[in-house]
Amino acid sequence: MRPADIEALVVPGRPALRGNLLLTALKRPDLKANATHGEIRRVSLDGGESAWTHGPRDSAPAISPDGRWVAFLRAGEGKGAEGHPQLHVMPSDGGEARRLTSLPLGAGEPVWAPDSRRIAFTARVPEAGRYGTPDADGETPEPAAEAPRRITRMDYRLDDVGFVRDRMQRLFVVDTLEQGEPEPLTGDGFDAAHPVWTPDGTRVVFTAPPDWGAAESDFRDICAIPAGGGEPEVLVRGDGYSERPVFGPDGTLFYFGQSFEEHHEAAPTGLYAATPEFGAGPVKARRLTGAETVDCEAAAGPPAPRGDDVLVAVRNRGAVELRAVAVDAVEAPLADLAVVHAGQAAVRSFTLDGSVLVAVIATPSTAGEVVLLGDGAPQELTDYSKPLRDKGIRPMIELETTAPDGYPVHGWLVLPEGEGPHPVLRVVHGGPFTQQEWAVFDEAQVYAAAGYAVVVGNPRGSAGYGQAHGHAITHAYGTVDVDDVLALLDKALERPDLDASRVGIMGGSYGGFMTSWLAAHHGERFKAAWSERAVNAWDSMVGSSDIGYFFVDAYIGSSPEEQRRRSPLYHADKIKIPFAVVHSEQDWRCPLEQAERMFVALRRAGAPAEMLIFPGEGHELSRSGRPRHRVQRFEAVLEWWSRHL
Repeated sequence: MRPADIEALVVPGRPALRGNLLLTALKRPDLKANATHGEIRRVSLDGGESAWTHGPRDSAPAISPDGRWVAFLRAGEGKGAEGHPQLHVMPSDGGEARRLTSLPLGAGEPVWAPDSRRIAFTARVPEAGRYGTPDADGETPEPAAEAPRRITRMDYRLDDVGFVRDRMQRLFVVDTLEQGEPEPLTGDGFDAAHPVWTPDGTRVVFTAPPDWGAAESDFRDICAIPAGGGEPEVLVRGDGYSERPVFGPDGTLFYFGQSFEEHHEAAPTGLYAATPEFGAGPVKARRLTGAETVDCEAAAGPPAPRGDDVLVAVRNRGAVELRAVAVDAVEAPLADLAVVHAGQAAVRSFTLDGSVLVAVIATPSTAGEVVLLGDGAPQELTDYSKPLRDKGIRPMIELETTAPDGYPVHGWLVLPEGEGPHPVLRVVHGGPFTQQEWAVFDEAQVYAAAGYAVVVGNPRGSAGYGQAHGHAITHAYGTVDVDDVLALLDKALERPDLDASRVGIMGGSYGGFMTSWLAAHHGERFKAAWSERAVNAWDSMVGSSDIGYFFVDAYIGSSPEEQRRRSPLYHADKIKIPFAVVHSEQDWRCPLEQAERMFVALRRAGAPAEMLIFPGEGHELSRSGRPRHRVQRFEAVLEWWSRHL
């Protein structure tokens, strides 16, 4: 895989299924347009697929309960409402799409009511005079000419979104048979998210911060509001973050949640159940899955009730599995959850209609295919990754070893073609509470195609290996995680086809921190370093990052001395190897100052350091940035390693 081959990374979105109508939205980078192309495809349950829409920016299909209508999002060209995703609806048997909204910042994913007529969704609503809307005088100021923002709280911005307190996310309901723009149901003091209808269609359930956003909080409650308007109420008070509620056939409410009682960061996501009592105040939820071994992947979609159990996606040792949780379970461990689909693969999303189960599953040779799951062998219905395979996919070789303290370490090696000995890149993932997966990883494929052996893995602090594994680096960054990163590298270097004298270290976000830390404390192991969107200074991260005001205390602690001790910036004088500081100009997760301070410290100390800054990008550049920037980044990475390895 070469840098420009990112255009072959075709990724299906969460399927929509009703009867024999199966739809998915495809996304792929488009280098010519320098944007992400999106279109909706119809997939046959017997295999094969065809165009449903042609894009170029269509997404989020949802089929009405009666199967007669398809709602989806479509964005056009230009600025303002035309350039943002707007809600559209069209007959399921074909015909013209009809636009339902013209909101200044676009609409969120549609959720059908049981009556197949109304649709709930969320949307950010800007204050007058901001984000291309007229002010009180009827003038539309340019962004630089907008009135100043008065900031009174710490949760005022979000990476990849921007400022948020002046464009809160509000809940809407639109009647598909009526004309005119809908009015928001919720107020402008908090973000509403994850809407779902009650079975009788009288209310919309959603998530919201405690006390309707009166103060900063990353807790979320499960709430409800009458579909026709009225006062919202709290149904369930969350023990931490709550998301993706859904109702079972008997009215039981299921949702994903986290408990912050013991740990704020690296809190595993569990499946919860409650029986709401509308108008009677909050009820207590019960946790169906165990916190130590079960970590649900909420990004794969909401829980899917089916009879006596509920389907959920679960992270497990680099895989994302589909498991069934009994509705009467009480903190059940992973071993007690029936396996629906597992193996060397990652379930990206899934949907259930009656007894028909369809998932999007990625593997080491695919970026994601639509798969029919049943009693027999899984049936792949699509082959979207064929162009990617035709360009060349190198296999993942599993590695297992132990750290110096005897702790097991798990990861992979992606080898280039040829006999070697090959130069080696140790690539550390971000998070840290995420996992390297059994799936095509474009970074490893591009580097392997250029002749490098790539070592990746899940050191302590990662997700998918149990709660203790994830919590191991709380107040201990740069300790056992370092041991694990180096142990996996040493395991790979036992191979005679790898060149231990030519090894580079690289990573982004937490992986950028680890790169900076290793360059300072184990620099003799590496020829050079590529540290990207890194946390280099915890003391300034507290105030400059969108999440710094709670993340740093949780992971590092509030002591200024400890924050400095755990900051690569304050060890920069120990770095002697060539060092690339790479960052995005609009990164608000690990802000640009993290790169600027590190670069200056390195240069002042005499280190051979360079800095590369990408304009107009945020923290997610390598995953969802502008396609040309993604290619330019890959080209810069390969040029750097060609010089130093």
